[in-house]
Amino acid sequence: MSKPLQDNICDNHLFERFYKKHSKNLHDFLYYKFGGHLNPEDKVQEAFIKLWQNCAKVSTDKAKSFLFTTANNLMLNAVAHQKVVLKYKAIPKKTATNESPEFVLQEKEYHIKLQKAISNLTEAQRVAFLLNRVEGKRFKEIAELLNISTKAVEKRIYGALRKLRQDIDEL
Repeated sequence: MSKPLQDNICDNHLFERFYKKHSKNLHDFLYYKFGGHLNPEDKVQEAFIKLWQNCAKVSTDKAKSFLFTTANNLMLNAVAHQKVVLKYKAIPKKTATNESPEFVLQEKEYHIKLQKAISNLTEAQRVAFLLNRVEGKRFKEIAELLNISTKAVEKRIYGALRKLRQDIDEL
């Protein structure tokens, strides 16, 4: 038994010849086994990329086996992912709500009023209010972020709440 000239497939010319020799066969293998809907062309490319990334570890006589096994595993992973996607799609989505159209309209109008009222706040009040109410940060965390005292944060948030109540009631 003759020993190969190289232990691995890391040489550019050797890898290129290997690619030209096996890429079509690998594509056909994946296409016949799994069909065209899972992009066998992409899996061929990914398998060759994995072979190139591991070229130092893969000997030339094991390269074809590594390549086909890797491509097959990539396709099996794609099939498993497709099953999860289909299972999730099969779960019925809740499309109807118990709210009346009038309630939905009122909710939208209130949301618009709230956005308008928030935009009317001073920048300092708006930042402190949104950090507290939207991001859920505590007064102490906000004070550290803004480099101000906790008392100043409290004053900004309470001022913002007062102004929001006022503005929303007016609208």
